[in-house]
Amino acid sequence: LKGDPLISEKTRETVSSAAAEVGYVPDRAAQRLRTGRTKVISLLVNPAHEFLGFTAELLTGLTSALHGTGYSVTIIPDFIRQDRVEAVRNILRNNLADGLIFTRTEAFDERVRVLLEADFPFVTHGRTEFSLPHPYVDFDNEAYARLAVRRLVEKGRRRLGIILPEARFTFTQHLRYGFMAAAREAGVDFEFLDKVNLDSSPDRISAQVLQRLKAHDAPDGLVCVGEVTALATLAALDDCGMELGRELDLVAKRASPVFGLLRPRVEAVFEDIEATGRDMATLLLRRLSGESSETLQILHQPEARFG
Repeated sequence: LKGDPLISEKTRETVSSAAAEVGYVPDRAAQRLRTGRTKVISLLVNPAHEFLGFTAELLTGLTSALHGTGYSVTIIPDFIRQDRVEAVRNILRNNLADGLIFTRTEAFDERVRVLLEADFPFVTHGRTEFSLPHPYVDFDNEAYARLAVRRLVEKGRRRLGIILPEARFTFTQHLRYGFMAAAREAGVDFEFLDKVNLDSSPDRISAQVLQRLKAHDAPDGLVCVGEVTALATLAALDDCGMELGRELDLVAKRASPVFGLLRPRVEAVFEDIEATGRDMATLLLRRLSGESSETLQILHQPEARFG
C-alpha cells in the first residue's frame, strides 16, 4: 500500500485493489504505536468571533491544504476569558496531536512560550513579541487601519472612531497605531470607544455606538474591525433615525460576502480567512517535516477596493 519498489508492481496493484474493495483504512491507533505520531492536528479556536463564519472558513482552508496527507483536524474551544494554556499543556502531556494551530495571539502569549520550550510544531494566527521566531500567518491590521482612515477622510469625515479588541491581543496594538498615525497625518480628530471592545456582545456595542451618535461631538466616521461591529453600528444608526452615508460613514473589515447583500452598501476590506487556513496548514506541514521556524512567516496585505 505504501508503494514499496521492492514489491512487484503487479502485487502492489492486487493489494491496492483488494484494499479499495473492502474499504480498508489505516488504523490510527496502530499507526500511533508504530510511528509515535497521531496524524492529528489540533485547532484551538474561540467559539465567538468578530467575523461571521470564521471557523468554517478557516477549516475549509486547513482541510484543503491537508487533503491527501493523512492528517485530520480536531477542534478545541479556546475561551479567551479562561485559562488558555491548559488545553496546550493537555495536548503535550497526553500526546494528543502532532501539531497545533491557534488564533488570537497575545504579545507575550504563554501558549507560544510553552510550545517553543517543548520544541513542539505549531502555527499561530497572529504575531507575538517574542524575540525567538515562530511560524505565523497574520493580516496586516496596521495597514488596514491606515487604509480605513484614509478612505473616511477622502469622504470628508473629520471625527473618527474605532472599537478595538482587548489590549492584551497583539493585533490591538497594530490597529491602534495604524488608526492613530493615519488620523494624525490627516489632521482629523479621533477617539477610541473604550466602554466596549471587539468581544463585547452585539447589543452592548450597538448601545455604545448609539450613545456616541446622540452626543454633540459624535463621530462622523467609524472604522470597524469586524463584521459583527459593523452590523451593530448599522443597527444603532437605524435606531436613532440616521443614515449611512449621511450622518456617518464606516469602513469595515470583512471575511464573508454578507456586506454585498446589504443596502446601503458598506465599504469593506476583505480578509481571506480561507487562504489563512491554507497557509497555516502548509506552514505546519513544513514545520513537521523539519523546516526551521525562521522561514515560516506570512503577512497578508489588505487590498483597497472601495467605491
